Amino acid sequence: QLQASGGGSVHAGGSLRLSCVVSGVDFSSYVVGWYRQAPGKRRELVGYISSANNTVYVDSVKGRFTISRDNAENTVYLQMNSLKPEDTAVYYCNIELRPIERYDYWGQGTLVTVSS
Repeated sequence: QLQASGGGSVHAGGSLRLSCVVSGVDFSSYVVGWYRQAPGKRRELVGYISSANNTVYVDSVKGRFTISRDNAENTVYLQMNSLKPEDTAVYYCNIELRPIERYDYWGQGTLVTVSS
């Protein structure tokens, strides 16, 4: 199961911290990605964290978003700073870093709304 939480409504320049609890797998051995889907757009990868805690981000969020993980809590976090209206989306996490169209299951996302 994948359950994201922590979304909300903020003004541009604000911050939010999202959490995603991953259950039913050996969490510590998996790469975990954060994804988002804006209204009317395709779901896209935001960034990911490897089992060795290496992180990669897409250019649009570099320097603003930080991914971390707590293996004891089976949880991955997405700290989002300097939020922009274009960050408005439903955010999801998932494991294994597959091509998006190959995922069968997404779990609960969390809505982030950034107003200008």
